Amino acid sequence: MKFTNEQMSQYRTDGYTTAPTFFNEAEVAAMRAELQRFKDEGLLRNVATDGDGKKASNSNFNLQVCPLAPKSELFRSLGFADKVVEAIRQLIGDPIVWQLDQIFLKPGLHGAGTSWHQDNAYFRIQNRHQGVGMWTAVHAANVANGTMHVIPRGDAEMLAHERDGGSDHHVKCVVDESQAVPIELPAGGVLFFNYAVPHCTKGNTTEHERAGLALHFLREEALINKDDKIAIVSGEHTTHGVKEFGTDQRGRWEQQVQRVAAPIGA
Repeated sequence: MKFTNEQMSQYRTDGYTTAPTFFNEAEVAAMRAELQRFKDEGLLRNVATDGDGKKASNSNFNLQVCPLAPKSELFRSLGFADKVVEAIRQLIGDPIVWQLDQIFLKPGLHGAGTSWHQDNAYFRIQNRHQGVGMWTAVHAANVANGTMHVIPRGDAEMLAHERDGGSDHHVKCVVDESQAVPIELPAGGVLFFNYAVPHCTKGNTTEHERAGLALHFLREEALINKDDKIAIVSGEHTTHGVKEFGTDQRGRWEQQVQRVAAPIGA
């Protein structure tokens, strides 16, 4: 895809932009089918705690699979999808490293949010604007079901972070929530934001589950630990997934979508 001038201007000014129709119905169906497989195989882990930061909560649920690529041919191919690479290239340039992938599922009525934080509190790259998060609404995301919230232009500085007692591994920071903007997206819509934009998700108060898929990319030169990556997806050092997964991933996203989204027995 090609971002419009308005989208690029918003990203440069506010630190984020959205692409509401980035993924089509078949792609969303494949993501949901793969998420269902994760559920059926017990791969989702509750990272929410009741304040001690250690023991999983029995009443609040923030279910996570991380990383995804080793567990899913579908999501393994996503980081190499032409439209994903082209979108990230427009935002941060080449060469691109795929750094992290994860999915969060918030069950209806008991889905816990993820506290305010900046991704660079985890990644600690020197130029935090060389990293970009790509958050996909696997289900339609709105205020009621706890969609992503961001602080526009909040990337001017890194904020102080501390351990989040409501999670077994997350950190959190304090922001001026009066400046927060909820990002409502249809299923398949995507939010792109740089590593310094403060963001969070809220609890799911509806009766229906909601999932968000997060991929993180950065410029290869910004990578601190050369082993802290899933794959190199562009530039002279990429093997298009052969080195990392043993298979050339170019063109496989479309193939995997057809395979995963196809009705059983088709």
